Amino acid sequence: MNKKDKIKFLVKRKRTKIERDNSRVICRAHIPGNLQHIGMIIERVIKLPEDVAKNLLNNVYTDFYDRHKNIKQQLNKHFNNVSEYLPQNTQISETKKMLIGAYFTMEYAIESAALFNPSIVMHPNQEGLANGELRFIMSLRATGEGHISSIVFRSGIIQNNGSLLFDPITEYVETPEVLRDYLYDKYFFRCQLKTMKSWDSISRRIFEYIPDNFTYKDLKISINRLYTDPSFDFNNHQTINNIIWLANSNYQVNFDSKSKISERVIFPVSENESRGIEDARFVKFIDEDGEITYYATYTAYNGTSILPQLLETKDFLSFKIITLNGKAVHNKGMALFPRKIKGQYVILSRLDGENNFIMYSNNLHLWNEAKIIQRPQMPWEFIKIGNCGSPIETSWGWLVITHGVGAMRRYSISAILLDLEDPTKMIARLEEPLLIPNEKEREGYVPNVVYSCGSIIHNNQLIIPYAMSDIKSGIASVNIKDLIDCMKPCN
Repeated sequence: MNKKDKIKFLVKRKRTKIERDNSRVICRAHIPGNLQHIGMIIERVIKLPEDVAKNLLNNVYTDFYDRHKNIKQQLNKHFNNVSEYLPQNTQISETKKMLIGAYFTMEYAIESAALFNPSIVMHPNQEGLANGELRFIMSLRATGEGHISSIVFRSGIIQNNGSLLFDPITEYVETPEVLRDYLYDKYFFRCQLKTMKSWDSISRRIFEYIPDNFTYKDLKISINRLYTDPSFDFNNHQTINNIIWLANSNYQVNFDSKSKISERVIFPVSENESRGIEDARFVKFIDEDGEITYYATYTAYNGTSILPQLLETKDFLSFKIITLNGKAVHNKGMALFPRKIKGQYVILSRLDGENNFIMYSNNLHLWNEAKIIQRPQMPWEFIKIGNCGSPIETSWGWLVITHGVGAMRRYSISAILLDLEDPTKMIARLEEPLLIPNEKEREGYVPNVVYSCGSIIHNNQLIIPYAMSDIKSGIASVNIKDLIDCMKPCN
């Protein structure tokens, strides 16, 4: 059996499938764009007799109470979102406040369209396992109405024989508390403004008196100070809009510590990700001092443009969302190496939309230079190539799971091997795909696609969770040594 046929034979697809569930819903604000309409809705509720309002609210509780852990908290939150539109000096009962909140609330089924593009990492908690077992966290891209994507999670155990045992999921999902008032770094904020061509006389005036580490409140005070300056040109707001947009793109979210991992959903918050948080590539990063942080690069999409972002957590309860900066921060598919190499952070990217690049930086948030390490070469990748998640360190080299796009826009999954000390050098590669869509995998929202955002090695088995035609996900595995043996050394 030659190498081309052998690799297809060695890859095993597991029976487990990760399917979407229409019943998993969150509460979202449902506020009309017409401000006059908001006031009219509020006025109609205010005019209701108190007993009618109470009965309507009880009906809401009866129909929705068991679908959400915190329905009252959500209704109160959405009432506060529109409370400024109450008629002046109006006093209303708690019942009508909650009912107004209900009229500005909607359910959103986060997985109703798809559950795909998975990434897998070692769970921070490895206690209580049998010998040979490993606890994992899997992230997935969940897509619902309007094709808005968010990040959801699953957890479980990889058993000694390589099979995956998923933890049960509950019927609830919940969004986190959003914190905007955390510290921004003035230097990197300025770097991103320069990239956006918004570092000008206005932004210089705004940042003149802001400290090196500043809060959202500091920023707003400085902007308001500028507005009170008689010499300020009120017709030029684009720079200020860009500054506020950038500040809102950096925030922190905190989940309830009592929530289960499968109940947590990171739903779009900022304007730049309003149409989706796409393809998170998680990696367990070990710093030079041994400190462990989980990072995920993802693509923020606002309906017209994309922006690479970085997500940071240590416990999967609290997450920081940070904008990446620099001339080389473009396009989709950035994937961070799990440790520094020769004192520098290293990341893979596809900044031109076609080739695989590698970048080095002294700072995790700033990327300016990139080098091509792989171009499309085989027929099944003639259109473009990219990574399928962060590189995995092995004794043979950095294993990078890749994807390629060929004729009829068919996506395939393959692999390359990079030098451990100098990952700009590709030392081996598969000449054929590891996975191509089979007849059961090629039908879906985007046909003929298999895709992954991160794999893991356990007990000498490479575990690859992968999406099937952008609708559901499956799992494949292959012995790591068999995979390396099937690779062709590069000249």
